[in-house]
Amino acid sequence: MGIWGDKRQMRILHINTNDIFGGAARAAYRLHKGLQKVGVESWMLVQRKMGDDLSVLGPRTRWEKGVSLLRPFIDQLPVRRYKNKSTTLFSPSWVPSPRYVFEIIDELDPDVVHLHWITGGFLRIEDLKKINKPVVWTMHDMWPFSGGCHLTGECRAYEAVCGKCPVLESGREKDLSNSVFSRKQRTFRDVAHKIHIISPSHWLADCISRSALLKNCAVGILPNLIDTAVFKPVEKSFARELWNLPKNKKLILFGAISATVDPNKGFHQLLGALEKLRHFPRKVDDILLVVLGSSGGGTTIYGFPVYYMGHVNDDTSLVALYTAVDVVVVPSRQEAFGLVAEESLACGTPVVAFGATGLLDIIDHQHNGYLARPYDPEDLARGIEWVLYESDYERLSRNARRKVVEHFSFEKVLPRYLALLEDLVS
Repeated sequence: MGIWGDKRQMRILHINTNDIFGGAARAAYRLHKGLQKVGVESWMLVQRKMGDDLSVLGPRTRWEKGVSLLRPFIDQLPVRRYKNKSTTLFSPSWVPSPRYVFEIIDELDPDVVHLHWITGGFLRIEDLKKINKPVVWTMHDMWPFSGGCHLTGECRAYEAVCGKCPVLESGREKDLSNSVFSRKQRTFRDVAHKIHIISPSHWLADCISRSALLKNCAVGILPNLIDTAVFKPVEKSFARELWNLPKNKKLILFGAISATVDPNKGFHQLLGALEKLRHFPRKVDDILLVVLGSSGGGTTIYGFPVYYMGHVNDDTSLVALYTAVDVVVVPSRQEAFGLVAEESLACGTPVVAFGATGLLDIIDHQHNGYLARPYDPEDLARGIEWVLYESDYERLSRNARRKVVEHFSFEKVLPRYLALLEDLVS
């Protein structure tokens, strides 16, 4: 029977806004493909399909495909009333869900519907009532229990009731965040009993347990898995040759979707760290910065040369890039999990980050990386210096790889996920 037991006969449908673009999409797609590898009938349903996988379903007619492109813009219309809104993403989720979603659920008749990241005009929160199946929901950010923002920063209004939203820069109690919060409250009264929540990190699970909307729901902690047969170290000089990166430099990688403009991803904290690093006593002229997720900017930052790599979606290129560099810096203020950190460690590359939120589950201080004091640019710089010049780098690299293999690989995560599904459908 093997380690997977007889659970492979279940049919699972994953629902996510995109198939391969964005961290939540990548995490959902990896789970989907991992299930298929062990014989589970797994499907994925999306609003925007960018890949060519036949097991990923999306809009079927030309009309549905056209409307799907408009949905994210239509969903943002209520937000545009707030002229001073911050750049942090806010999703009202008010656009009625596309009919094909429920038609496909009826056609496939899955044992479990697994929700992931469903905003961007894809699923209206009220329409969860239409899913007449056991529901698993992996929370890839804080949106499911907030009044519309995906990461709340220092705001903890979600623990009581949203209003006067700092993301919207609103001074009104009855603002859009309060309206969205109230809609979720009414919906969860009817559907909470059939939803099992998965948090990818202990930090996010704690936030969920303190939230007014979901504190009474069952929450399991299950990290985002990764295929360690794909994400693994390759020869560094070969990887640098593939990316046309210099072989005689210390390379720092910083990467994220909208890497240099999303305030949560911490590019400004990284800039502060580089400024501090320049003034450290140690000579650091051999450092070069590599930026993933941005297509351009200045050729130097505080005297450090910068290479902008644009967006990379295929795993082979990512593996080569992670292996080509010496350290990956993840200076985010909040991470539900930390996919970049997980991918980097799988490739044997240490990670420097702030010691907070979901990254605490991934990085072990001075064992496979460095956890700086939140949110101190000087200690972030100290961590970069320590990894590059003072650590036992080979030991760090081995520990990085071992952490992922032992905690986040298919072999470690999938049996726990399948056991959860078995409990739901038994």
